[in-house]
Amino acid sequence: MSAVRAPLATRGNALHAGAWWLWALGLATAASRTTNPLLLALVVAVAGYVVAARRTDAPWARAFGFYLALGAFVVVLRVVFAIALGSPIGGTTLLVTLPEVPLPDWAAGVRIGGRVMAEGVVFAALDGLRLAALLICLGAANALADPARLLKSLPGALYEIGVAVVVAMTFAPQLVSDVLRMREARRLRGRRDRGARSFLQVARPVLEGALERSVALAAAMDARGYGRTAAVPPGVRRATSALTLGGLVGVCAGSYGLLAAEGALYGLPLLLAGVAAATGGLLLGGRRVARTRYRPDRWGARAWLVAGSGALVAGVMAYAAGADAAALNPPAVPLSVPHFPPLAALGVLAGLLPALVAPRPVRGAVGR
Repeated sequence: MSAVRAPLATRGNALHAGAWWLWALGLATAASRTTNPLLLALVVAVAGYVVAARRTDAPWARAFGFYLALGAFVVVLRVVFAIALGSPIGGTTLLVTLPEVPLPDWAAGVRIGGRVMAEGVVFAALDGLRLAALLICLGAANALADPARLLKSLPGALYEIGVAVVVAMTFAPQLVSDVLRMREARRLRGRRDRGARSFLQVARPVLEGALERSVALAAAMDARGYGRTAAVPPGVRRATSALTLGGLVGVCAGSYGLLAAEGALYGLPLLLAGVAAATGGLLLGGRRVARTRYRPDRWGARAWLVAGSGALVAGVMAYAAGADAAALNPPAVPLSVPHFPPLAALGVLAGLLPALVAPRPVRGAVGR
């Protein structure tokens, strides 16, 4: 039993950050294929349980609760818009009749107020719940994967773009951490930490700290030679551009072929050719970025299991969507109780595997 139990996380056996993102993208893909509230709630529960079991005490891991709040806000906002502006679907169950604002003729088809149907509200709530589940899945990846370790694993051609993405991804968690730290300091001094006045008093030092970190980050990047490129022959640059551009065009055409009913024959070959060409372009483009890697992260068996669980969730959900589309996307007209599809639910539960195989974090210590 001790051989099966996940070990404590150390610098040597830390899970690859890309595995967490692949797992989260698998959950997000599954959430995008359904509007069944039971399955969407199960996806959110799986993501939340894995985050609670495997997140660290790092600043980026503390922002998951705010993603939950953002998801709830998205659902409420979607319902409010449906009530105030109407819904694209009809219905027969009248909830309330609001005062309607008369609009000019050029705004035909748009209304403000009027009759509010239960079917439209339910449709808006389910649509908002799906978007909220997508945000929560991405928030789970942001809470579990160390952005700095993910940046180390990017190909050299994407290093500059990756730095910009990592800085953007870590801005919100760092801002949340600063707000919590300042509120805790105000509580220790016996001051109020709630209300608009307290927020305005906290906002200034938080923004000053964010500006200071930005200046320090720019100085550190300049000191480490960020943005300096190695000299490569003109032929290599042209080949890199051609492969990358051609690969992206092939990926787009192949994806369209797979989604279109009449393009199934050529969709997969075009997609594979585009991925191969883009990979070649990235490998050639990496030659112009001169950088070294100190103790790069290894992609081990546990990373394969975590990433594979996300792929399994997405694959089972895609199969279930084709086998029982009505259960995964219950109609809002007429109103009915959604069914619980067991196959899709089992596929989502496969996303719990990282809570068993990923290394257990050491609480109270933040390590990279």
